[in-house]
Amino acid sequence: MYTSETLIRVRYGETDQMGYVYYGNYAMFYEVGRVESLRQLGLTYKELEDMGVMMPVLENHSKFLAAALYDDLLTVRTTIREKPGVRIRFNYEIFNDQGKLIHQGETHLAFVDKKTGRPCRPPEVFQQVLAPYFP
Repeated sequence: MYTSETLIRVRYGETDQMGYVYYGNYAMFYEVGRVESLRQLGLTYKELEDMGVMMPVLENHSKFLAAALYDDLLTVRTTIREKPGVRIRFNYEIFNDQGKLIHQGETHLAFVDKKTGRPCRPPEVFQQVLAPYFP
């Protein structure tokens, strides 16, 4: 299992009229968590794309437990619980400044060959950076 954490400061434009983070922005927080999670492993999304692999989102699930507010410093904990194959699942927990769990989410993505548009296995380098977490 691989876990990483990323900090995100809630910007004014990410809130609604009530001052809460607009629900659609949680998907963007997931993306930040995913991208930074891979970066912390030493591999970027850009490098994967340069290798000819795209990772479209197939499913997106959210569970709202409490509101995030303007200027909150959120911790996005991103976890890969299972060794990926053609698909990969990311789980997210979002905590507020006080360490309270306020949100849970999950996304399922596929590895897709950029040229053919067909599902493919993750690149060998991707499998290598994750190998220590899935003995």
